[in-house]
Amino acid sequence: MRRLGSPVAGGDRERGGIAVVVAILMVALLGFAALAVDVGMLYAERTQLRNGSDAAALAVAQKCAKDINDADCSAASTLARGLANGNAGDGASNVAALLLDKANRTVTVTAGAQEPGKTPNQVSLFLARAMGINSTDVLATSAVTWGSPVKGPTAFPVAFSVCQVRGHVDGSLQLLQNHGSNANPDCNYGPSGAPVEGGFGWLVSDPGVCGGLIDLAVSEGGSDPGNSSPANCAATLNRWASDLTAGKEVVVLLPVFDRVTGTGNGAVYGLTSFAAFKVAGWKFSGNSTLPDAFRNTAPTVPSSVACDGNCRGIIGSFIKYVSLADGFTLGPVDANGATIVRLTQ
Repeated sequence: MRRLGSPVAGGDRERGGIAVVVAILMVALLGFAALAVDVGMLYAERTQLRNGSDAAALAVAQKCAKDINDADCSAASTLARGLANGNAGDGASNVAALLLDKANRTVTVTAGAQEPGKTPNQVSLFLARAMGINSTDVLATSAVTWGSPVKGPTAFPVAFSVCQVRGHVDGSLQLLQNHGSNANPDCNYGPSGAPVEGGFGWLVSDPGVCGGLIDLAVSEGGSDPGNSSPANCAATLNRWASDLTAGKEVVVLLPVFDRVTGTGNGAVYGLTSFAAFKVAGWKFSGNSTLPDAFRNTAPTVPSSVACDGNCRGIIGSFIKYVSLADGFTLGPVDANGATIVRLTQ
């Protein structure tokens, strides 16, 4: 006669084996939980730190681009530290390192998390403690360079005379003419009838677009003495008009020349820098409506800079301007030109 207790004893052994397997798997499950929870927390912390290091590095570079002697253009910048802290979710981040190389126009900021009572840059972990890992370092590094553009796109096929820029990067309103009886007499470069008789000249646009790629190391050929509206620029001019009507600023980086040879369509411009021009109005042909003319007469603009009748020109001002524009090759800062700051890391 069989004993009924034997199968029960075997079942107990099986249940004991399952308990061992579950115990082993729990270690792996805790490890995966630590990976999901703690790594997610560290990723979020690093994202906040990166926001702070980006903001800090860009701010220092912008200060240096405007004025190399600015108090915040230094490794002790209080602005950089304020931005690193302000961009952290807990407000407890710090600038672990700020390296500034003025000669090479670069700044590198490293931001690290900081918890009260802990070594700077360390963040406490949660489930990873079960695996003996209590905390870990979290850092984010951003690098920015700055300089004046020496090669890149121009949004409009026009170049200005350096005599109109030098000493006038102060926001004062000007009328820059390229056609008219009294067209900027102080800026005549060539003989009578030269396309720069008024202080600026048309450049050759890239096929099918308004403007194109400009390289300051290469002289640019002229395209028109300026008695007609630039080709392929209707959409650009309409957009400028729309922005100005809406109260927005229109600031464009345009090339500056310091010498000219030839006349008319045969003019060749020697380019020296890009300047930031804040557009206020224009008149590019005999028409008095968009896109050829916009805000070119008083009282929309002061009578001293109005452009009417046979006048052909653009109204606006040169300003000190630091841009985040992409697509430019940078060089040393030009006192008369615009500057660009760019994240490199």
